[in-house]
Amino acid sequence: MKSGYDSLTWLNDKDGKEYVCTIDDHDGKNSFEQLTDEEKKHCSNVNEIVGTERW
Repeated sequence: MKSGYDSLTWLNDKDGKEYVCTIDDHDGKNSFEQLTDEEKKHCSNVNEIVGTERW
C-alpha cells in the first residue's frame, strides 16, 4: 500500500469540483461519478477542506 501524497487520488466531478480520495485502486476511473458508493465514502471535497472554490 502506498503512503503519503502518493496514496491520494485526485478526481473532478462533472461540475468541476475537485475531490481527494484514499482508495487503493481506482481502476483507471478518472471522474468522481465513476466511483462506487463505497469508494466515494473515502473521498473529501477539496473545496470544503480549503474553504475556497479555487485554491
